[in-house]
Amino acid sequence: MSKSNKFTVQEREISFLSHGDNDFLSLTDIAKYRSNYDPNDVIRNWMRGKSTLAFLGLWEILNNSDFKPVEFDGFKSEAGYNYFVLSPQKWIEKTNAKGIISKSGRYGGTFAHKDIAFEFASWISSEFKLYLITEFQKLKNEENDRLSLNWSFQRTLAKVNYRIHADAIKEKIIPLELTKEQSAMIYASEADMLNVALFGKTAQEWKNVNCNLEGNIRDHATLEQLVVLSNMESLNSVMIHQGLPQKDRIAQLNLTAIMQLKSLLNNKSLKRLQNP
Repeated sequence: MSKSNKFTVQEREISFLSHGDNDFLSLTDIAKYRSNYDPNDVIRNWMRGKSTLAFLGLWEILNNSDFKPVEFDGFKSEAGYNYFVLSPQKWIEKTNAKGIISKSGRYGGTFAHKDIAFEFASWISSEFKLYLITEFQKLKNEENDRLSLNWSFQRTLAKVNYRIHADAIKEKIIPLELTKEQSAMIYASEADMLNVALFGKTAQEWKNVNCNLEGNIRDHATLEQLVVLSNMESLNSVMIHQGLPQKDRIAQLNLTAIMQLKSLLNNKSLKRLQNP
């Protein structure tokens, strides 16, 4: 679970965080639209309603195979009575719910999957819900644009480095008397050597498994893989000029790919670039 980020809705900061592949918004921040002093009471009042529990239970049934329906039925039968009180912590503990998260510490509070958060916001204020959805969608669109731009830049860089790589192959590996078809086979062999060293398979092997996808193996690479690919192309060019045989180069390139990917996947600066 990552540290929470924030966006602004009607001059109010709303925290959100990534949990797995999903976004969870702060119910605590949304509740402050109604009460800055005790937003937790607002959340508890919302959770004690019959319609709320019906919605929460249905969401868990659809999205959480570990949800406990028997415990849920117990809560549902008591919902609406004056004595009935339900907190997020009790809901999570008793039903093994996954749609709501209760966090402590600096970035603490009650967070909920965006489906649930939008439902809560509707209970708070229909107007606020519309602003919330609009601003959150704008944020996600901007994030997708940045990721696309970063990926495109690295793909372009990889293509530029490929030109350097191809020139090294032409100068040091391809004899002058080879035909264009024979030269193409050598280029493909060197490109596939990089594919195997980085992706663990040739372009054709990837295509056989992903025949329904457009493009090639490199078009579907991650940002980290494209960064490493650019570095590998430069390194392979140097080793070609040094006269190292392919069997020695692929071993060195594979070790380089493993080392650099491990480093990039733990690189906080790159994570900030992808999730500013």
